Amino acid sequence: MKFSKAVIFTVATVAVAWLVSIAFATGTMPTLHAQQPSSSQVAAATPATPQMSDKVFKNVQVLKGITVDEFMGTMGVYTTSLSLCCGNCHVGAGTSNPKWEDDSNPRKRMARTMTQMVQNINKTNFGGRQVVTCWTCHRGQLSPSVTPPLDFAYGEAVVNPPDLLSRDPNASRTVDQIFARLIEAQGGQARLNQVTSYSGKGKSLLFGEVGDGNPAEIFAKTDGHFATYVHQQEGDVVRAYDGANAWWQLPLTVTPQYPLTATLLEGQKFDAAMAFPWRVRNFFTNWRVSFGQTIDGVDVDVIQGSTPAGMIGTLYLDKKTGLVRRYIRYANTMVGRIPTQVEFQNYRDVNGVKLPFTYSYAWVSERDDWTMTGYELNPAIDNTKFGRPDPKTAGDVAGRTAK
Repeated sequence: MKFSKAVIFTVATVAVAWLVSIAFATGTMPTLHAQQPSSSQVAAATPATPQMSDKVFKNVQVLKGITVDEFMGTMGVYTTSLSLCCGNCHVGAGTSNPKWEDDSNPRKRMARTMTQMVQNINKTNFGGRQVVTCWTCHRGQLSPSVTPPLDFAYGEAVVNPPDLLSRDPNASRTVDQIFARLIEAQGGQARLNQVTSYSGKGKSLLFGEVGDGNPAEIFAKTDGHFATYVHQQEGDVVRAYDGANAWWQLPLTVTPQYPLTATLLEGQKFDAAMAFPWRVRNFFTNWRVSFGQTIDGVDVDVIQGSTPAGMIGTLYLDKKTGLVRRYIRYANTMVGRIPTQVEFQNYRDVNGVKLPFTYSYAWVSERDDWTMTGYELNPAIDNTKFGRPDPKTAGDVAGRTAK
């Protein structure tokens, strides 16, 4: 029986989320640094000490010495690279009685062997840099392709851009010119300078679901605070950043909430900056203009920056309107980078400022599509909105234990 990629991805999403609320972390990569938090941001509450994979989970043999969020991000690399879900390797995954530590499934044992193989290839041939990953060979298939089909050779080109984009030496616009157009397009510098915060309400629909979606809210402040809430029936899905620390919450999972570390923490900081795109110019000191692309028939300017720890951020701005159409950020895991992709459309005027009324947020665990009903500029927002979520909002967590 064949399943569509949409169905496979949805199944993988549910299973991976059940396995432990996915996130991602460390790794190495090139280039620059992000803006530093203010003293008031540094004074924010310190998150719990990250737990290590081999201390929390049973029978960890290869993915040792990494944080739980990176460990689960690695699981996300496996599922998306092979179009599988957790149940394909772990006995009972997706049921009320999972046996994560069970080694009876040969595919799970093979995953360990393949991980060690890829690590050895990178260590032996590329100085330890992550040049080869699961995706390099599998490309969404259980078995790697061996022979190139002639339809590929003579058909329409399928381009998969690299994570790190090269600089366009003949770019028609500079980074400063691109940001100047963005500022003008979103309302002009004078009007944008008056915006210190905003809140928004709408609906969020998970990938693969039908219906009107769930009530959703956005809260953002220009001092680096940012949070999104989706009020699902099972509990609240929360992505929160208080200017220094970040939390994720996914209802009805083994670990319903957890702090973010390393490049995932940097990624959440980037999300907070992108809540006010006209202010993101100073986030990276190494912005570069890459070659233009086309997204759904729309020509876009492409600019990219990165941090010393390895978080990469790429912006795609509509050449015609100057507004942000998409951004992608990458976090690192032991076996490869994981992208988070955010799309913006349907910009409307809100008291002189252009804000998107439809957008989508996608990563290896899920994609949710938002339809906003309205925004309020410069509301007073309690900083508790941006801290660790109240565990009671994560649904019924009684009896959950990590295995």
